[in-house]
Amino acid sequence: MHPTIERLQKVVAKGDDSLISELLAEDVRFMPPTYYSTWTGRAPVAAVLGHVGQVFSDFSYRRIMGQGKDWALEFQCKVGDLDAVGADLITLNDDGLVQTFEVVMRPYKTIGALREAMMARVMTDVRFLEFKNALS
Repeated sequence: MHPTIERLQKVVAKGDDSLISELLAEDVRFMPPTYYSTWTGRAPVAAVLGHVGQVFSDFSYRRIMGQGKDWALEFQCKVGDLDAVGADLITLNDDGLVQTFEVVMRPYKTIGALREAMMARVMTDVRFLEFKNALS
């Protein structure tokens, strides 16, 4: 298994964006399960993933599939008292850093709860105002 994927398994659930940041390419792209949009850049993506790690509970990876640059990490977790399963679809760049990170998840009700929890966190994190202003 690729060392970045091994490390990613250990740090995602911790919700520590500084540990996550070390694994991301500078121009990483993140596609969340909660809406059809893309976050771009190491700092905003690390911040989003840090919050996700704090919103999810009982998070664990069940299966890891892939080789080379393309990986699928199947997970299970809870959002509040709702169960969820999903997959992190990851592509690494030539330096072995995460270039793209797409999350697919079900069921729909849990994704709604995730979206609400994430919006509440983002609205109180001043970094996201900076990210939004940088995009404007």
